Amino acid sequence: MVLIPLTGASLFESAMAVRPIARSAHFMVHHLAATHTTQLSAGHAPRTASLPGLAVPVDESVENSVENRPEMLSLRLGLVVPKRHARRSVTRTLVKGQIRAGIRRHLADLVAGDWVVRLRAPIDRKQFPSARSETLAALLHAEIEILLGDAARRARRAAAPSPVVDKAR
Repeated sequence: MVLIPLTGASLFESAMAVRPIARSAHFMVHHLAATHTTQLSAGHAPRTASLPGLAVPVDESVENSVENRPEMLSLRLGLVVPKRHARRSVTRTLVKGQIRAGIRRHLADLVAGDWVVRLRAPIDRKQFPSARSETLAALLHAEIEILLGDAARRARRAAAPSPVVDKAR
């Protein structure tokens, strides 16, 4: 699976409009599943084959569809680490780095689609006076591991086809 940054306010809004799939003391995870008709790309415009004086759109819907090329399934990741919750830039960078590392560790378990991980509670400056302490890094690592494991499990369960119930009885 390919990991792509989630860019653009509209993509963040659509992913965050979905009910959170997992929560922890400091974080919240939103997941917008990829549909079979939607190919998650880096958000580039459609390609065109250009000949002198002629521009013809290239139809990639059949040859590059998600069903025909499962390697094209991608996971787009967006991070929201507001300044009001982590005042120091070093702390915000630490939080983002821990989230990205956690996503890379769980990449095989996560379902394709748009994922937004949001810091929802402030990092206590009294408990962690150093902007980048080993204690804070260990706390974030442990919390993110549990959070992403839970989110991956719930996303897989939601993406699994529901069993067909025979109502002929």
